[in-house]
Amino acid sequence: MPRRLRRVALIYDATTAYDLQVIRGVTAYLQEGATWSVYIEESALKDQRLPDLGSWEGDGIIADLDHPAVAAAVVKSKLPAVGFGSGYGWYAPKSRIPYFFTNNRAIARLAADHLLNRGFRNFAFCGYPKTPINGWSAEREREFAERLKERGFSCPVYHGRHRNIRSWAHMQQALSSWLGSLAKPVGLMAANDNRARHVLEACRLSGLHVPEEVAVIGVDNDEMLCGLSSPLLTSIEQGAQRIGYKAAALLDRIMGGKLPAKKHYVIDPVGIVTRLSTDVLPVQDIQVANAMFYIREHACDGIKVPDVVAAVRASRSGLDARFKAAFGRTLHTTIRDVQLERA
Repeated sequence: MPRRLRRVALIYDATTAYDLQVIRGVTAYLQEGATWSVYIEESALKDQRLPDLGSWEGDGIIADLDHPAVAAAVVKSKLPAVGFGSGYGWYAPKSRIPYFFTNNRAIARLAADHLLNRGFRNFAFCGYPKTPINGWSAEREREFAERLKERGFSCPVYHGRHRNIRSWAHMQQALSSWLGSLAKPVGLMAANDNRARHVLEACRLSGLHVPEEVAVIGVDNDEMLCGLSSPLLTSIEQGAQRIGYKAAALLDRIMGGKLPAKKHYVIDPVGIVTRLSTDVLPVQDIQVANAMFYIREHACDGIKVPDVVAAVRASRSGLDARFKAAFGRTLHTTIRDVQLERA
């Protein structure tokens, strides 16, 4: 007997790479044979024109709950629903709605370790103004700073202001001034790829060289934004498509009468896509630079300390001492960290 056609609303922000990637994951699930009739509301978070979910005779909802008004409307509808978001932000343990969100702790630690493994000793974070809908940015900022603190480093932060086309020039000027005040060379994490592009444009405006003076890593791996960036932007793929697929599968089960096993699901990032914006080794010691190049090129080949020592024709004790002076950690620890980053 064929399954009844289920009416499902997708509520998301079509202006963000994260939400679009989540919806691609939903699409992948549908292509496997789910019998859904999909209603799309792609601008609810942008202009707050929320659909009247209370009077809509639907069967289920998948929604971005980063915006409090959307979350309230979905909860009020009493329909089967699954939420997603960019961070822990909205999740309420007593809510009936299962919630998928990004592991911002893992994302921030990936970014920090990526920059640490390139030998940076100065760091910075460029995020967004602290508002309820930017909680994900605050989470990444906090975890990035915490990871660096564990390694003995501090982290200046820039939040800026909400922008529009009229304030663009002023915002870029303010960001340029802040970048100019940072100790160089600096490894910088941006809250997302869009913010990373702001940083790259500000560097261009102020004559700062990327990645030699400012190395930049973003989040989302938005191929369009990364490709439009100059130089090409290194970015973390945060697993948004996986969120969409799993959210759709869970909603299908709920609409079929099955209760979810749990109420919150943390999705780990996929990994780092390294491009030119962090392709640099800010060390003066040529032997250390050569060793780091070898480690990065052969990290996935199961290399060990003797392989690196032989490649650069150095003594083990001497190279170990040079690594401690340059990076504050041993050659063995450096190899392990790079291998974990690439895993």
